[in-house]
Amino acid sequence: MPDTNEQTSSISRFRKSLARGVAALRHLQNSDGHWCAELEGDSILESEYLLMKFILGQEDQPFVDGSGRERLEQIAQGLRDQQRTSGEWGQYPEAGMDLSATVKAYFALKLMGDDPEAPHMVKARNCILEGGGAEKCNTFTMFYLASLGQVPWNAVPSIPPEIIFLPRWFYFHLTKISAWTRTMILPLSIVTTLRPTRKVGPEKGIDELFIDQRERRRLTCENNAPTFWRLFFKGIDSSLKALHHVGGTPFRRKAMRECTSWILKRASQDEPAPTEGLGAIFPAMVYFQVALNAMGWSRDHEVRQRAERDLDDFFLERPGGKSIKIQPCLSPVWDTGIALYSLTEAGLDEGDPSVRAATEWLRGKECRFKGDWSDIVQPSEEASGWYFEYANAWYPDVDDTAMVSMALYRAGGDRNRAAGRRGVEWMLSMQNDDGGWAAFDKTTHRQILEYVPFADHNAMQDPSCSDITGRCLECLSWYGYTIEHPQVQKAVEYVRRTQDPAGPWFGRWGVNYIYGTWQALVGPIRCGVSTDEDWVQRAGAWLKSVQKPDGSFGESADSYMDPSLKGIGPSTASQTAWAAMTLHAIYGSEDPSVLAALEWLVETQLSDAEASDPVINPDGDPAGSWAEPWFTGTGFPKVFYLRYHLYRLYFPVMALARVLRDTPESSTGVEPVQRMRPKIESVTD
Repeated sequence: MPDTNEQTSSISRFRKSLARGVAALRHLQNSDGHWCAELEGDSILESEYLLMKFILGQEDQPFVDGSGRERLEQIAQGLRDQQRTSGEWGQYPEAGMDLSATVKAYFALKLMGDDPEAPHMVKARNCILEGGGAEKCNTFTMFYLASLGQVPWNAVPSIPPEIIFLPRWFYFHLTKISAWTRTMILPLSIVTTLRPTRKVGPEKGIDELFIDQRERRRLTCENNAPTFWRLFFKGIDSSLKALHHVGGTPFRRKAMRECTSWILKRASQDEPAPTEGLGAIFPAMVYFQVALNAMGWSRDHEVRQRAERDLDDFFLERPGGKSIKIQPCLSPVWDTGIALYSLTEAGLDEGDPSVRAATEWLRGKECRFKGDWSDIVQPSEEASGWYFEYANAWYPDVDDTAMVSMALYRAGGDRNRAAGRRGVEWMLSMQNDDGGWAAFDKTTHRQILEYVPFADHNAMQDPSCSDITGRCLECLSWYGYTIEHPQVQKAVEYVRRTQDPAGPWFGRWGVNYIYGTWQALVGPIRCGVSTDEDWVQRAGAWLKSVQKPDGSFGESADSYMDPSLKGIGPSTASQTAWAAMTLHAIYGSEDPSVLAALEWLVETQLSDAEASDPVINPDGDPAGSWAEPWFTGTGFPKVFYLRYHLYRLYFPVMALARVLRDTPESSTGVEPVQRMRPKIESVTD
C-alpha cells in the first residue's frame, strides 16, 4: 500500500466485507449448528436415476414417500434443463460434450416419452453420432444399457464375485482399491453375475445411436492402457465370460453370499456403524438397488425401502417445483468444518453462539467405528475420524478429519481440542509409506490396476495426493507439529517431489492447479518451511503469473485434459480466495498481489440489491456472499466434477480474515474478537 490513508481505507473495506460475509455465513447455519449447502454434479445423476427406475420396473409405481409419476417427470425436466443449446450434455458448464452423459440423457428421455424427432432429441442424436456413436460409451454406462437390453452383457466388463476371496497378497485385492470403487464393484459383481435384463420395446430402444453394430457387441474400454495390458485384461475378461457360461467357479454361490453380506453390513443404519446408504454416494446406492432387485428381494423389504429412501434424500426440488436436481451425496461435515474454520479465522471462538453450536454438532459426528481402513491400520482405541456426510461410519476420511480437527482446535475449549487430538492421532496412523496421505485408506499406488476394464472412472485407486497431504500438515501445525517431526519431514518431502516443474501442484480434489497449490503449500509453510526456499518461491511466481489484471484468479476444469491451461479460466471467488491465501502465506499481508485479490473479492461481493436480482444471483445466496456459477470441486478428474455451493462464501471469508489478522492493526473487526495463535508446545517425537 503506497500510503497510510490508502492502507487504512483498504483495511476498512476488507473489514466491512468480512463482516458481511460472516453475517451471510451465519444466516445459512442450521438451527442445530451445522451447514449443508447444495452439492451439484452433472446430468448423469438424473439420467442414471431414471434409467434405474426403468431397470427396476418402477417407472409407474409410487415412490417410497407415496409420490407418483410426477416425481419422475420433475427429474426428467431437471435433465432437460441441463441440455446445451447445441444438443449435448457435459460434465461442467464450459465443458465439451460428454458422450456417455449424452447417450444416457437421450435414452432416459426417450424412455420417459420424449419424441425422438423432437428438436432437442434430434440435436442430441446428431451430437452422439458425430462423437463416434453409443458404442464409445464408458463401461459404467454399458451396465445401464445391458440391463435394458441395448447391448449384450459381453459388452460389459466381468466382475466375478469371487474377488471377495482373493488373498491379501494378490495384486488385485479389495484393500488395494479405493473405498468408492469397493462400494461400486461389489454390487456390480452381483449384477454382472445374474445379468438382469429388462427388454424395452424397439420404439423405446436406442438402435439409432450406434454406428458400428459389431462394436456394440464388444467390450470397449477407454482407459489409455498400454497395448500389452489392454490385450492382457481383455484376455482375462474373455476367460471370465467363458467361465460364467459354465456357472463360474465351484465357490460362486458362496462368493455371492459373501458379497451380499459385505454390502448389507455397509448399508446398515444400525449402531455402531450407521450410514445413509451404501458408501453414502450415488453410484453405489443405485447399483445396490439393482443388485437387490436382481436377487429377488421384494420391494416391500425393509432393506430395499431404506435403500430407496436414502437415495431419494439426495433430491433437491428447484424453485417453482417443475424440476428436481439430484445430488451425488450430502456434504454437511465438510461444509460445517470449513465454515467453522472460517469463523475462527475471523476471530470467533467458543464464546460465540454460532461457533459453539457448530463445535457441538461436529463433536456429535466423531466416528470411532473401525471401518474398512482398519483392515490395514490398527491405531489406539482413542483414535477417531470424521466422514463427509451425515452418516457414513464405515468410511471416515482423512481430508474431513484434518479440516474438523483444526477447526475444533481453533474454536478453543478442552472438549474440542481433545476430540481434535483424537482425529490427529488417527490421521497420523493413515500416512502412506511415500509420506503423503490419501482420502480414505492407507495405500500404495499400483498403476496396473488403472488398466482393468472397469477402471475408466479414473479413480480405481486412492493414492497419496499433494492437496490432502498439505491439508494434513496445516492441521498438524495447529497441534504443535513442526518440520522437526519425522512424519512432517516425510510429508514435506512428498509435497516437494510432486510439484509441477512450472511451480504449482495438481489438484486432486479441487479445480485444479490453483487449488492444489493452495492446499500443498500452506501446510508446509505453517510447519516451518522457509518461504525463501526455491520451490516455495517458484510456486508463488507461478501464482502471480496467472493472476488477472483485475486481481482475480480462475481456472477451468479443462486444465485436467490440457495442462497447458493450468491457472486459466473464468474468475471465481473460491479460486481467488485460495490464491490469495497462498500468496499471503508466502509474501505476507501487504503484498500487492494479495491486496489486489482481496480488492476483487470486495468489489464482487453481493450487495443487497444484487442478492435480490435473480439474473445476478440465480442461486438465491444472501447478501454478503458471492455469485459463482462455475464448478471448482473435483470428484474424479476428467470424469466427474462438483459445484459446492458454499465454496463461494466460506473461502472468501477465510481469505479476508486471514489477511486482516496479520495487518498492522491486527484485528478483523468481527465481534467478539478472540485472537488465536497457532503454535503450542512443539511435538518432535
